[in-house]
Amino acid sequence: MRYIISGKNIDVTEGLKTAVYDKIGKLERYFTPDTEVHVTMSVEKDRQKIEVTIPMKGSMVRAEQTSNDMYVSIDLVEEVIERQLRKYKNKLIEQKQAAANLNQEFLEDVYDEDDSIKIFRTKKFAIKPMDPEEACVQMELLGHNFFVYRNAETDEVNVVYKRKGNTYGLIEPEY
Repeated sequence: MRYIISGKNIDVTEGLKTAVYDKIGKLERYFTPDTEVHVTMSVEKDRQKIEVTIPMKGSMVRAEQTSNDMYVSIDLVEEVIERQLRKYKNKLIEQKQAAANLNQEFLEDVYDEDDSIKIFRTKKFAIKPMDPEEACVQMELLGHNFFVYRNAETDEVNVVYKRKGNTYGLIEPEY
């Protein structure tokens, strides 16, 4: 795996890099050698946060963990990613999809965990054309963390979502 490690408000020392290589390196058996791993470490007050993103064909594995010690955060994020990969693998097996970035040996090893996704409620609603700012206002009025709408300029379905720190994100389709 190829690591891209960066830091915000923290010097990424060789010790931290070694900890990332050792812990996240345990996941190498699941991926092909050319898989990129984006690691961002940050410090805000007493919070030591690590974010790990692994882009894959058609999807992405992402996890973040926060603690008062960066080494603890690194340990925790590795466990979360491994759990996500098990869920993803079970989903792939159930749907019989190709897994281009996952190692074949990993796919053949079956887990018995009950990690199936269950949808409890379905909603239908008319999608009104609007701009992203209006969608954010609608999201706030509804008290939701995300809002699906049709972009008035592009006529495509977009999603706005609330991020930590009262900021907003926009998801646009890419073809």
